Amino acid sequence: MEKWFEEARLGIFIHYGIYAVDGVAESWSFYHNRVPYDKYMKQLDGFTASKFDADHWADIIAKSGAKYAVLTTKHHDGVALFDSQYSDLNVVKSTPAKRDIIKEYAEAIKKRGIRCGMYYSLIDWSHPDYASVFEDGKVPEDLSEVNGYSYPADGKQDFEAWERFLEFNNNQLKEVLSNYGKVDLLWFDGDWERSAKMWRLPDFKDYLKSFNDKLIINSRLQGYGDYKTPEQGLPITRPEGPWEFCTTINSSWGYVPDDNHYKSLNQLIRMFCDCITMGGNMLLDIGPKEDGSIVPEEEELLIGIGDWIRDNEEAIYGTKEGIMTRYYLGGSTMSHDEETLYLFVYDNPKENVCLKGLCNKVKKATVLHSGKELNYEIHGGVPWFNIPGTIWFDLTPEDCHENVTVLKIEVEGKIEMYGGSGAVVTHN
Repeated sequence: MEKWFEEARLGIFIHYGIYAVDGVAESWSFYHNRVPYDKYMKQLDGFTASKFDADHWADIIAKSGAKYAVLTTKHHDGVALFDSQYSDLNVVKSTPAKRDIIKEYAEAIKKRGIRCGMYYSLIDWSHPDYASVFEDGKVPEDLSEVNGYSYPADGKQDFEAWERFLEFNNNQLKEVLSNYGKVDLLWFDGDWERSAKMWRLPDFKDYLKSFNDKLIINSRLQGYGDYKTPEQGLPITRPEGPWEFCTTINSSWGYVPDDNHYKSLNQLIRMFCDCITMGGNMLLDIGPKEDGSIVPEEEELLIGIGDWIRDNEEAIYGTKEGIMTRYYLGGSTMSHDEETLYLFVYDNPKENVCLKGLCNKVKKATVLHSGKELNYEIHGGVPWFNIPGTIWFDLTPEDCHENVTVLKIEVEGKIEMYGGSGAVVTHN
């Protein structure tokens, strides 16, 4: 895994496509027959990107504190945001926009030093050769539940068509990975409709890496990805290895005009803290309008996250995952030299903040955003049995950040936490 990804912490996900014209769910709206396919595709005629400004997008992403971005090059509907020579179903050839959105996006974010991520749907529910075979080549006995966008509803498989589709996918991915400079991350979706064998793995991954041997690929590649991507529901147990939590800023991936169910700034920051506490990244999604403009509420939230990150940058970048919540009832990170602990205080305390199990002597405790030094006291502990006392850091609501407060705890030596169940004191 590339070091930059594990240290990135925050990425911005962007779902942009023709589905923003009518404000319907991306691709799934026709797949589940909520919108007729013809009406869905009619949105091509209304996609103008008339206010799309890639430099403004990049500025907002930079202000959010994110170190990488991921844009939908093509969703399950098969409509590409780039100029493809292998299909006319793209916004350059088939919409009034007539712009290569991916080209402008890649150039703008790279200028600002933001890592370039590309989302690509392995599924293409519009391609005539896609729904030609079943997941593992086995025809189900009951064809009544088969969705014709995914599989041959008549049960007749066409393996030659499937080979043509794989070639088509390889060709479009070659365009994505070759025509826009270096791509740092490839974010797949839709692997579940075919087996690893049918996706020709692991050869397919070798093909992708041939364009850039440092390319990072997400987990949605039938077990051949580089990191895990839990979605919408925050992990309670830390996923193994590198990981990223992807979530929407409201309840929709793409632009839905009546979706005002926005997470508050405080909620987003707390979710972000939960991710980095467990050593993961957060990939936060926005859905621009059809004209390419970012919804003002979304822009404001991204800038708010960035303001908080800048106030507490030391606790975020250049740190690693923190201590378990049995020691501190909140989030935390730790410096790489393991001599500084950063505690995330989510709510204003009544009088103090409690830390249990720290064996080290505290050298200094400060409020990170203000630099104010805090008094503290230690109660209990049996030093001669190496059982530490409980540390109580004095913290008033007046000391707190308007969102999440970070305490910087500097200690003597490398952080050591006691994990025992206590002991009877047999001598004093």
